[in-house]
Amino acid sequence: MQGGKGVMAASRAEKGKQRSELGTRTMSSIVIAAVVLFGINYGGILWAVIASLIALKSLDEYYRLISRKGSRVSPGMGYIFSLIFLIAAMKESAQPIILAMILSLCVFFVMTIEIFRRQKTKGTSNVIFNTGGIVSGILYITVPWVCMIMLGNYAFGRQILMTIFFCTWACDVGAYLGGKKFGNIKLCEHVSPGKTVQGFIFGIIGSLIANAASIYFFSFPEYLMFIGFVCGIAGQVGDLAESLIKREAGQKDSGTLIPGHGGMLDRFDSILFNGLLTYLILRVLLTK
Repeated sequence: MQGGKGVMAASRAEKGKQRSELGTRTMSSIVIAAVVLFGINYGGILWAVIASLIALKSLDEYYRLISRKGSRVSPGMGYIFSLIFLIAAMKESAQPIILAMILSLCVFFVMTIEIFRRQKTKGTSNVIFNTGGIVSGILYITVPWVCMIMLGNYAFGRQILMTIFFCTWACDVGAYLGGKKFGNIKLCEHVSPGKTVQGFIFGIIGSLIANAASIYFFSFPEYLMFIGFVCGIAGQVGDLAESLIKREAGQKDSGTLIPGHGGMLDRFDSILFNGLLTYLILRVLLTK
């Protein structure tokens, strides 16, 4: 009898802990959403600064993760050239070719450092992993945030940015609720055991609903419905991609900055692919 009471007490304690974690997670999400939406609505330098801070902190977490795999990287070089990227994106005249040249210049500097390192240490260098690690971080994290800064320069740019975030968040909620209620088929159990096919489908539905609402309220042209598909599919792939990185690094979270969420990269992993692809598609459509 006493054993049964102990089990019930433990069960209640576990449920209480889950409710507390959910409350913390919800509160953190509200604060983050408020900051992001305020920054987008204000636009200009404020949005660029907020996006840059998120990008640089996410980049820091990424470099820490890959360093756990034994890859020696020079994070300072990644921060410097990411900052150059982000500053260049604040200028309306920034051209993709200029950004590509900045990335190429980053590779040149890293290789130069490795030349001196090998000469000084008489035979020890790390050019392959150092270059690959630094550049992959810039491409994976900085470039998508650069795209989201430059999106603000478009007609309806702020509304498009809000739509991307609304769709991403709606996808997360739809995937969570749909997976919890109906999920019984594992989607990618060796990468993220909690993800289900049903959750993936409900995530897409949630994103499409948010996209349809944005088109109605912002009076967007109907072709912008593609944003819902991008955020519903690519966003969930982005979430899985970050889970893959953490599994290879042997880490549960990318950091501890955000209560209930982990690190900055944990919170914004889905938005990376969404912002990148939306910007790319809009560039193609608007240049026709």
